[in-house]
Amino acid sequence: MTGRFDVIVAGVGGMGSAVAYHLARRGKRVLGLERFDIPHEMGSSHGITRVIRLVYSEHPSYVPLLRRAYELWDELERRAGERLLHLTGCVDASPPGGAIFEGSRRAAQEHGLAHEVLSGVELRHRFPGFQLPPDTMALLQPRAGFLLAERCLVAHVEAAQAEGAEIRAREPVEGWEVMRDGVRVRTARDVYEASALVVTAGAWAGSLVDRLKGLVTAERQVLAWFQPLKPELFTPERCPVWQFDAQEGRYYGLPVFGVPGFKVGRYHHLEERVDPDRVDREPNQADETILRTFVERYFPQAAGPTMAMKVCLFENSPDEHFIIGRDPAHPQVSFAAGFSGHGFKFCPVVGEIMADLVERGSTPHDVSLFDPARFQAARRR
Repeated sequence: MTGRFDVIVAGVGGMGSAVAYHLARRGKRVLGLERFDIPHEMGSSHGITRVIRLVYSEHPSYVPLLRRAYELWDELERRAGERLLHLTGCVDASPPGGAIFEGSRRAAQEHGLAHEVLSGVELRHRFPGFQLPPDTMALLQPRAGFLLAERCLVAHVEAAQAEGAEIRAREPVEGWEVMRDGVRVRTARDVYEASALVVTAGAWAGSLVDRLKGLVTAERQVLAWFQPLKPELFTPERCPVWQFDAQEGRYYGLPVFGVPGFKVGRYHHLEERVDPDRVDREPNQADETILRTFVERYFPQAAGPTMAMKVCLFENSPDEHFIIGRDPAHPQVSFAAGFSGHGFKFCPVVGEIMADLVERGSTPHDVSLFDPARFQAARRR
């Protein structure tokens, strides 16, 4: 055994890097352990750009957390000395009465957030790259855009290191056990002790925390970048980030930035539940077709040559809301998981929440929506 720490963080992706930083800035001696590289393309925290939006169709309870996340992203930008968040606005669109539009309008009204309501026709006039059906209902929110995913992760890691955290890559956690005064963590390289353990292992969380087995499931997700036929229509200045509940499924996308191509994905792509250690990481023709066919229909001027494709993982919870809490049998162990493809924008506030749970066992943030006990209650019913 070579080290004793205040807190060990298992998994240093988007969430774990933020947790390590927020703990270290509070004076904790932190060890972050990552099974892959930092950053890497094996989990859920890569892809160049990631959507951030304040009006949240998934549930209004997310909005207060997003307000704090925006503040913390601003702080991280100042500390890193680089721009990490780019505002473009966001279009939340669906057929009349659809869940995305109605959910976004409900959140905007409940929290008094700036927004406009546009028809499909008005949307085409405002943003010519969009060719959604005329009867589409769209909510345009200005306080939205994209984050630079890998740069955000690196900024959190470097800030954690500057505060004294020790971060080790290519050192997978193989197991842990509780002790009278903390936990003992065994990795492929060594054994460490700490007063507390935080598990932020993404799709691998269920292999490290019994409470999460069967609750966190990995899903293969594919992203594509298509070179626009009219590139001027798909710059950040003329193309907001977007999500659209079409008859083909729920799709999302981002403007050209950083690498060639208009970025597009389909939520739950082909609904492939996978073992995260055995997932097919090479995109294929079927993956490309399901994305290209959508772009050709609704964003025809973006449907040029394929520039890139990437496989990532969703780590889904049963209801697609997050799972955040402490292990009731082992209060020195806490976890954050089940981010279900929409968690990255929350990284810094989740870091703050987990630091609160480690320090005092509770947080002033309202995280009742994410209580893992909800699944036990559902089983009893």
